Amino acid sequence: MIVPHAASLSLFEGSAYVRFSLLALSSIFFLVDPFAALPTFLAVTADQDAAKRARTARKASLTAFVILTAFAIAGTYIFRIFGITLPAFEISGGIILLLIGLDMLEAKRSPTQESPGETQAASSKDDVGIVPLGIPMLAGPGAITSVMVLVGQAQTHWQMIAIFGAIAITAAICYLVLGSADRVARMLGDTGIRILVRIMGLLLVALAVQYFVNGFVDLGVLTKPSSL
Repeated sequence: MIVPHAASLSLFEGSAYVRFSLLALSSIFFLVDPFAALPTFLAVTADQDAAKRARTARKASLTAFVILTAFAIAGTYIFRIFGITLPAFEISGGIILLLIGLDMLEAKRSPTQESPGETQAASSKDDVGIVPLGIPMLAGPGAITSVMVLVGQAQTHWQMIAIFGAIAITAAICYLVLGSADRVARMLGDTGIRILVRIMGLLLVALAVQYFVNGFVDLGVLTKPSSL
């Protein structure tokens, strides 16, 4: 009887880790959303050849990786320094995610990620990989907030590894998408990109609501269902 019980416990712990890993990857990727950044990327790199455009994509992806990783490492310390509780950050993060998700449902970039002024200014810069492509278009307030909330929820070293892994995978996908921006844009087309952004927006709104629920549960306002 002991061995089956230990095996079932190990399986449960493994599934919990998988769920957390999927949550981390989906929430970070949907907020970074390299597909929605494609039109802007093509616009600000219109005068670049293929090699320079690939370097710009690499620099933007690396910037997003460094920024998100830095906030993942510093997240716990930021909570302590400013006296911010996890429920407060979950609820405020849910508000930011909800606003971004609602904009994505209309197939447009949220002003927290990209503004017309930044796009116009970027078109006149020689190096746009760091600003504004890397930050805030990829690593914007929503992605940073999501990373810090995930760090606050992480209870084991394996969950922290899952967060760093999600950031790395997202950055790698950003490089693949932006580095092949011409091909991806032709393959998806304007309609395909809009549909993809709307689907991500719908999932992001659901994540925002889950952040609200988690925050209220942690405050004791709601009771966590036993099935969860």
